[in-house]
Amino acid sequence: MSTHRTVGDEDLLAGTERHVPANGVRICVDTFGSPGHPALLLVSGASNSMDWWADGLCRRLADGGRYVVRYDHRDTGRSTGWPAGAPDYHFDDLVADAAALIDRLDLGAAHVWGISMGGAIAQRLAVEHPDRVASLTLSSTSPALRIGKRPYPDLPPMTQALMASFGKSRPDPDWADPDSVVEHIAAGQRPLTGSVPLAGAELRELVARAVARTVDIRASLANHWSIDGGAEYRDALPGITMPALVVHGTEDPLFPYGHGEALAAELPVARLLPLQGVGHQMPPRATWDMLVMEVLSHTGGGAGKPTG
Repeated sequence: MSTHRTVGDEDLLAGTERHVPANGVRICVDTFGSPGHPALLLVSGASNSMDWWADGLCRRLADGGRYVVRYDHRDTGRSTGWPAGAPDYHFDDLVADAAALIDRLDLGAAHVWGISMGGAIAQRLAVEHPDRVASLTLSSTSPALRIGKRPYPDLPPMTQALMASFGKSRPDPDWADPDSVVEHIAAGQRPLTGSVPLAGAELRELVARAVARTVDIRASLANHWSIDGGAEYRDALPGITMPALVVHGTEDPLFPYGHGEALAAELPVARLLPLQGVGHQMPPRATWDMLVMEVLSHTGGGAGKPTG
């Protein structure tokens, strides 16, 4: 059995970040806004720390009257991690981490916004812990996404261009050189973006922050892809009763738009929001005005101030 690593509180950056013990590990959490406002839990994709939820986007949501909570998955950022290639946990543990975090932070029933793998975690939360979920916002994800498994045959496959890019060998970066790692990660994002990408400088700044905060970036990039895909749950989606907003890029090459259409159709109370020209990526700044308004309305009304 592998030995995991933990990060002490003395190692935390200044600000609102803190460690929360949950589900047998320590999860690094950051918050925006007042705890008296409705909670909005942001769940990142595979291998992504909370840094991928841009500060400006989080501030806009908080300015709209939400208590925004973002966190590092285990093996990302400053949460508990394992050696690269040896994660001693399962996808089900990532779901349990989110549920435990909602309890430990006393969020009650939280609004949950998950992207990509985070969208799968959000779906599982709604199926297995419905009392902890007030609403779902599901971005760039799929009905019952299965890590490490082929997608369901009724859903469109990834594009040929993306498949070809995955087939190309990419040398590892110099793990001791942060600039080399940042460029490696940024280059890996480019085949996933649509015609409305994150600006180059903005993407590099976001990635640089994630690399700087991450205790073991090599493990962070590898370990989520080594775990099993967790319990099957697609058949349970029609039983989810809380409202869902399905946000999907029309140019998503990994989960083409048909995945978003299928997900919205299988959830009983769902609305599909297309993001024109967006790929499989965090919401570009060009979408924030519309998207923040939509998410605030979906989670209880109100409009964000144009800050950040």
